[in-house]
Amino acid sequence: GHIQETLFAMLVEITERAMAHCDSKDVLIVGGVGCNERLQEMMRIMCSERGGRLFATDDRYCIDNGAMIAYTGLLAYAHGVTTPLEDSTFTQRFRTDEVHAIWREKEVPVLNNTDSDAAVEVSIDGTSGPTPIAVDS
Repeated sequence: GHIQETLFAMLVEITERAMAHCDSKDVLIVGGVGCNERLQEMMRIMCSERGGRLFATDDRYCIDNGAMIAYTGLLAYAHGVTTPLEDSTFTQRFRTDEVHAIWREKEVPVLNNTDSDAAVEVSIDGTSGPTPIAVDS
């Protein structure tokens, strides 16, 4: 309804500002809300007005961001980054652009895991994991 339209308009507006700030034309929409066709439509319109494209992962990956957080933890662990529980903290208003993403700096060996469903290849170019797909109108 009306609240959804207002919230989605706010998401589109802040995304457009971020795109201008980062000099980017394309958007990847993820998370549970990424499945919402109305939000996809609104984002697609904004992207096309900027000469860009909207991408989304397929529905298997448009789920709670917990899976994305866990994958980020796996990438960190694969690159030797660990945090003892007693040193763990949280920041409520965390800026993702302030994160040191060591896995973007160099290629390291792939984790070996005997469970084929849990095996994840880690690459410097970020091509592992869910593959974004273009969302056409």
